[in-house]
Amino acid sequence: MYDKNAVALVPPMGWNSYDYYNTLVNEQQIRANAEYMAKNLKQHGWEYVVIDIQWSDPDAGNQNDKGVQYIPFSQFCLDEYSRQIPAPNRFPSSANGAGFKPLADYIHSLGLKFGIHIMRGIPRFAAHNHLPIKTHDGTKVTANMIANPYSSSRWNPDMYGVDASKPYAQDYYDSIFELYAQWGVDFVKVDDICNTNAYPNNPYSAEKEIEMIAHAIEKSGRGIVLSLSPGPAVIEKAHHYKRYANMWRITDDFWDDWKLLKAMFERCEVWQEHVGDGNWPDCDMLPMNVLGYGWAPKDADDSKKGWKCNFTLEETRTMITLWSIFRSPLMIGTDLPQLDKQSLELITNDEILAMNKNPSRAYQVSNSCHEDIVTWCSEIGNVDETQSFYECIFNLSEQEKTIKFNTPFKIRDLWEHKDLGSSVEIKLPPHACKAFLHRP
Repeated sequence: MYDKNAVALVPPMGWNSYDYYNTLVNEQQIRANAEYMAKNLKQHGWEYVVIDIQWSDPDAGNQNDKGVQYIPFSQFCLDEYSRQIPAPNRFPSSANGAGFKPLADYIHSLGLKFGIHIMRGIPRFAAHNHLPIKTHDGTKVTANMIANPYSSSRWNPDMYGVDASKPYAQDYYDSIFELYAQWGVDFVKVDDICNTNAYPNNPYSAEKEIEMIAHAIEKSGRGIVLSLSPGPAVIEKAHHYKRYANMWRITDDFWDDWKLLKAMFERCEVWQEHVGDGNWPDCDMLPMNVLGYGWAPKDADDSKKGWKCNFTLEETRTMITLWSIFRSPLMIGTDLPQLDKQSLELITNDEILAMNKNPSRAYQVSNSCHEDIVTWCSEIGNVDETQSFYECIFNLSEQEKTIKFNTPFKIRDLWEHKDLGSSVEIKLPPHACKAFLHRP
């Protein structure tokens, strides 16, 4: 029997192209990032290489100078069954019907895993032009016969939703995941589905499409991690996310803004009871180092494209620490070959990353003695007072805080790799954190 949780027994760790490349990434850049990961990050648990949005559009980014991220009714590349295929001008190895298989094979040869982004639904121009879909019994069905023109993204014009009540609607999703299995895809991020925020009175309007996608993955015969975006995920639907998906975004797009990072503590507290066993509420990507190259006008000088991440060192540590103890999936958002020494050290700290793989659930501890001090704890092993545990202390205020405590345990500072004894006094700068391992 298919076990969807088995493909993500621990939170997935990897890299996603979006935060740096936006819609522009090409095969050469994907290979460069994969090669960097294989050489520098794989030994620390990083393994997924994920191509984000618009990989089928040969003209992606060509209207950046007009402030347009997604081209209305763009004629992106489709096969004979209305399924998106890579644009060969951007992914040359996909030519002649090869799809992403050559690139996936290369990434697998590096000991890594391969992922892609899709929008939910079926291409609008396939529906408008009555293009065929693949059916299980050979019946002639066209895209317009399963499309729901009243269900579409408010921010991307590419797709109509698929109407689950229509005959052969499931066949369309079965066909695209059959194709992804043939390519060797290990991870699919589906967008405009976790929260269909075009419909504020019905943010979970794509519930049936989630079910169809999950059934299609099962039928494909390949273990594929299912990631749902964007957030915020609907907490009342936690049971549904956990039944059908492996990851779901608990926030809208997360960027290098302290206000967004501070707000994540409340989001994690809301979702802390739903983490584990192949189910991973997702805090979104880890923006760091350099960002935003793909948002610059297409004719801008390369030296003027993108920006240096706005997070301070302390804020970046706070982000990585919260994501790790909460056990969010970890997806790096930057251009990996440009990582500086400090950034590389932050994401290869095995003592911090071990929290992310800890099988015990973490929980937020209220601390009324210190305003704006938040503590997260996670036991290691069975629930027993003699067992070791993690403790992460965060200063969310704008002032330095002094924290003192004595404990019967031996304390190790996981960021500094130092044993501290059992009595600790720490000074936490604004937006800073400490991560401790307490051992008997």
